[in-house]
Amino acid sequence: MTILLVRLRLAGDVVFTTPAIRALAERFPRAHLMYLVETDALPIVSHNPHLSEVIALPYARGWQRVIDDVRTARRLRAAKIDLAIDFHGGPRSAWLTWASRARKRVGYDVQGRTWMYTDVVHRPRELLPRHSVESQWDLLAAVDPVFSRRADPECDRVEMAVASAARDAVDQRLAAWGAPAGAQVIVIHERSGTPFRRWPESSYAELAAGLAAADAKRWVVFVGGPPDREAIVRVVAAARALAGSAGRRIVDGEGMPLQELRALMDRAALFIGTDSGPLHVASTSDVPIVGLYGPTLPVRSAPWRPRRLATVSIDAGVLPCRPCDQRVCAPGDFRCMTTIRAETVRAAAERLLEPAR
Repeated sequence: MTILLVRLRLAGDVVFTTPAIRALAERFPRAHLMYLVETDALPIVSHNPHLSEVIALPYARGWQRVIDDVRTARRLRAAKIDLAIDFHGGPRSAWLTWASRARKRVGYDVQGRTWMYTDVVHRPRELLPRHSVESQWDLLAAVDPVFSRRADPECDRVEMAVASAARDAVDQRLAAWGAPAGAQVIVIHERSGTPFRRWPESSYAELAAGLAAADAKRWVVFVGGPPDREAIVRVVAAARALAGSAGRRIVDGEGMPLQELRALMDRAALFIGTDSGPLHVASTSDVPIVGLYGPTLPVRSAPWRPRRLATVSIDAGVLPCRPCDQRVCAPGDFRCMTTIRAETVRAAAERLLEPAR
């Protein structure tokens, strides 16, 4: 039996499908389990032990996308797929699912795309207070009645396997920064791909400076992707200026690959970040997490992992415009993020760091 799983776009969304990967592998242990993912999120599943094959699809536009999709469709068709599950529901993923010619094709009832599936699962149009992992899990019920049970973070947690090379690379980075073996590493993801989920740079600087200055064992590492380069440089400089002599223990980790970021989580004492890919990568580890939520709700995208693992979710509380579809900020000032105070986040971080003292 050959099973194809499709989840395009962002890393966090791919993380949310990993409980389903494990569940399918356990239900169909002899199946050839394929996963179609875009290149940027490939590290999330590239070492997943439950997958037999991973296909990376470049994110392109125009005619190049058409060429890539046709080439991928031919590869999928040649695999003679029995079951295809589209966890995304976008036009590209729906077409590729259909083009695979799988005998059974499962997807959401998105208007204009249901004809591409043989089995359709209802997905509410409104933003309900329900976790995204559960929404992904809904598709499995159309595959086998055994999946009619609810997904449970205690036994169906998100996961991301780590390559030994990534662990070695992290050790080398820490040594290059001057962090000793007993350092208490605090990882902060400074940026988000959308302005709707960005916390002010001044708040990050205040937070990092306070955490570093409070304990000589602490090393604060800012992480982010290449688009975050200039912002991280500014924040690190501002945090160092505020922290005085402790500023040397605030370092720039921008550009760290996702595999290394995941390996760093096993070394870290705390992760702080907004609702974005790095937070969900962190959630695949046991590291304590402080998550900041603006337009999104923690009930929908908080770390999906056992309750024994320390997790604090912070948001601006009830606002008439929250949650939103992140297309236009109705008030115009992104208040769901900008009103979260640095001292509030710092207090939550200190509570989670207390056991490590």
